[in-house]
Amino acid sequence: MSKIFNTAIAAMVLAAGMTPAQAQDDHPGIKRAFDLPPSADLAYTIKASNHGIALSGTGTIGWQQGDGKYRLVTEARSGIFGKVLDYRSEGAIDAYGLAPDTYYEKRFRKAASTTTFRRDTKTIAFADGDNTVALKGGEQDRSSAPWQLAAIARAAPDKFKPGSEWKFHVAGRRNADTWTFKVVGTETVHTGQGDVQAVHFSKAPPQRDKGQQVDLWLAPSLEWYPVRLVFTEEDGDSFEQLLDKVNKK
Repeated sequence: MSKIFNTAIAAMVLAAGMTPAQAQDDHPGIKRAFDLPPSADLAYTIKASNHGIALSGTGTIGWQQGDGKYRLVTEARSGIFGKVLDYRSEGAIDAYGLAPDTYYEKRFRKAASTTTFRRDTKTIAFADGDNTVALKGGEQDRSSAPWQLAAIARAAPDKFKPGSEWKFHVAGRRNADTWTFKVVGTETVHTGQGDVQAVHFSKAPPQRDKGQQVDLWLAPSLEWYPVRLVFTEEDGDSFEQLLDKVNKK
């Protein structure tokens, strides 16, 4: 149970696997045009498979942006265990887009952890370990990365063609790594809002690491909000979030 819920998002959660030194060698900090989605509260239905056992629950993503700042709160609950996930990303909006200051992560049966983006010293500090990595601009955290992707897609939707790739330098609770989102194509997703057309992005693990597969669907007709997210582990366990409803603020 804990393994599956540990893989959930907002947004959106990935374990990297590179050392800090490797991560700094591959740093895709690129300034692109962006248009942040409007503030909203999103509700999701959650389905999971843990060693063949089906699990279900509900999840929410609270997204707020304005006055040069943003706040992103992701939670997931199980009918049996209550809250099993709490992610919080907060920061500013700069020339790159989202600029996290702190990333808080509390997972089922795991201690809370906060990653800090220290812009005065230009370093990212991790709670789980004494290591730091350089802060060069454009970095994201596990929760903010899909929303940064959505903001770039809103500004230049014609560039998001099948086969195109979008890279971000992403910090988690222990280190930072490059995430590559590849556009698979446009697909129909059956949601609580009805059937919607969504752009399917896939993030495969690095070739050297079996790791975790992540699939993300962003819907242009719904402000490019994430309408479906699927996390698949190498052992076959999976975690899915499917949009139930959207309340714009």
